Amino acid sequence: MKDKKIIGIILILIVALQCMGCGKKDSEKTLPDVVNIGTMNLVNADLIARQEAYYEEILGTKVNIVQFDSGRDVNTAFVSGSIDISELGSSPTALGIANKLDYEVFWIGDIIGKAESLVAKKDSSINNISDLKGKKIATPFASTSHYSLLNALKLAGIKESEVTIVDLQPNDIYAAWERGDIDAAYVWYPVLGQLIEDGVVITDSEQLAQEGVITADLNVVNKKFAEKYPEVVTNYVKAQIKATDLYYNDEEKAVNDIATILGIAKEEAKEQASQVKWLTAKEQLSEEYLKGQMAKTLKSTADFLVEQKSIESAPDLSVYEEAITTEFIENALNSQ
Repeated sequence: MKDKKIIGIILILIVALQCMGCGKKDSEKTLPDVVNIGTMNLVNADLIARQEAYYEEILGTKVNIVQFDSGRDVNTAFVSGSIDISELGSSPTALGIANKLDYEVFWIGDIIGKAESLVAKKDSSINNISDLKGKKIATPFASTSHYSLLNALKLAGIKESEVTIVDLQPNDIYAAWERGDIDAAYVWYPVLGQLIEDGVVITDSEQLAQEGVITADLNVVNKKFAEKYPEVVTNYVKAQIKATDLYYNDEEKAVNDIATILGIAKEEAKEQASQVKWLTAKEQLSEEYLKGQMAKTLKSTADFLVEQKSIESAPDLSVYEEAITTEFIENALNSQ
């Protein structure tokens, strides 16, 4: 009898140990070995989260930051499967969804204001948008700046055929500006700051927003990654919330983080940070943003791109509504 009891106890212990091992394996599966996060060095919470190491602290796994020059490059990276999460502008996001990229919008990095502007050379005799006729203007195609430029021309009654628009990446824009190859450019920081030193601002995305042309920087996540690792995406949102809170509660420290990571003066970092609208998580959950207007903004962007023959057709509004999720913001707020 004693032998049977001992054998029984041993069997129970073996089963218990096996279950513990299974539990550990299941727990390990909730986190990937590495999270590949795309960035465009846009002045928003992402810069603070990186400088303060919030990603490493909150995500609980290795983080690989991948630098991109434009949203078009971000979309290419999603096609190749080389990134899991990234920021990019609303225009390339609208394009990505129209082209059936398997990602969804889950956070608004910022609402773009003066951080993207149309700048002309001081010696170009361009003082308003009407003066752009016959001039050469550079902008990264399929970007929010490109979208804003085309709308600015349309609102001023200028046909696209009346100007020459060249497709250049931000760093190439500055090189072309220095050589005198272009008369004007619509672009974002840090290149924008370099152009302003030798140029004059003709219009910006804040002024265009007042005309109904709204642009934003968004965060998207690969849907399969989000389904497999929902905790990681929720924690990414927590990092954004923490960084945004730092900006509102300790602006000096937040601005210093931005200046450090971009390698610019604190005064310049403060100016750039003030030129975009920082949204809290609760604000993002409103009808004005993720629960209503943002899908309409993406749809109107896609419709405009069809007019410009950048894409053949635009999906229905429902497609953009389905490509936006508030699940991870809600989970982040509920767990606080």
